[in-house]
Amino acid sequence: MKLLFTCGGTAGHINPAVALARLFQERHPGCEVLFVGADGGMETRLVPKEGYEIRTVTITNFRRSLTPAAVGHNVKTLFNMGRSKKQADAILDGFQPDLVVGTGGYASYPVVSAAARRGIPTAVHESNAVPGLTTKALSKVVDKVMVGFSESRDHYEQPEKVVVTGTPVRGDFFRCNRREARAQLGLTDSRPLLLSFFGSLGADVMNGYMSESFRLAERAGFPFLQIHGAGRNYEAMAKTAPKNPALDLRPYIYDMPLAMAAADLVICRAGASTIAELAAIARPAILIPSPNVTADHQTKNARVLERAGGAVLLPEGACSGESLYQTAAGLLADPDRREEMSRALRAMAVPDAAEQIYGVLTGLLAAR
Repeated sequence: MKLLFTCGGTAGHINPAVALARLFQERHPGCEVLFVGADGGMETRLVPKEGYEIRTVTITNFRRSLTPAAVGHNVKTLFNMGRSKKQADAILDGFQPDLVVGTGGYASYPVVSAAARRGIPTAVHESNAVPGLTTKALSKVVDKVMVGFSESRDHYEQPEKVVVTGTPVRGDFFRCNRREARAQLGLTDSRPLLLSFFGSLGADVMNGYMSESFRLAERAGFPFLQIHGAGRNYEAMAKTAPKNPALDLRPYIYDMPLAMAAADLVICRAGASTIAELAAIARPAILIPSPNVTADHQTKNARVLERAGGAVLLPEGACSGESLYQTAAGLLADPDRREEMSRALRAMAVPDAAEQIYGVLTGLLAAR
């Protein structure tokens, strides 16, 4: 069996593909896997670290603007589309896959569409609540469209193709419960734990607000413990952060599954992978969507959890250090409210998303 996964651009597109590749290889020893991404994309760094070969196509996005720079960029994108089509055909000729799966990112378009033209079984998975342009276009030619949220069905012209599978979450997130995770982190203090982070690189504006919230927590005598991933702002934040054992300031949270399992509340962005992880382990959250993403898709992701009752949505423009501190402190002082939020997340989660997707894909292979 030969499987080709094509993905890129964000971890939310890459992680589900890696999880599926591992599952197939566990169930089908000898299964060959190839990844395809975009030239220079983060997938070219992340996928090899997971032990998989990746090839690339030359593909860029379209900019929704009429400025001279945007028009020039879009002309280049049109040229790249023709080039990437030839590259995709060459990859398919060489690898001869039995199944092609796209999990998001511009590189998915030329590869999945070329496979569909050849009659190779194809599927796409969309982890965001609202599909991007690539998924929307591919939904018309693939055999199956798999989505993370039931609300997503309404965004597709052929709902009969759409299957709600959830988004795969790494098994590490299910390895221990809150008590076990706190023990592994060495937390003997009974105060609740707040986990906060804003992507692997951090976010300048939000880290500024968090620095202010640290000072408010210090004045209140640190009513809760906190782990914060500062990213590139770590050194600057460390100079002004309170020197108190209740605050664990880190440049990066390498043990995220453990930290999230130990947390009573999470403050973070609303990327697709993070949303899936929060729902899967039922962790209440305060979500501050990034305002700098395509089509404001993080706000749409966050609203799914907010409507379900599992999260509080705070737009970045309405944030301050005080609003973050007061909202977090209020939730951490209210265990009944947090339990209601956890119940709402459990009700909407698909903890066996990888199995659901595996079933859809093996069905396509069997039909072939």
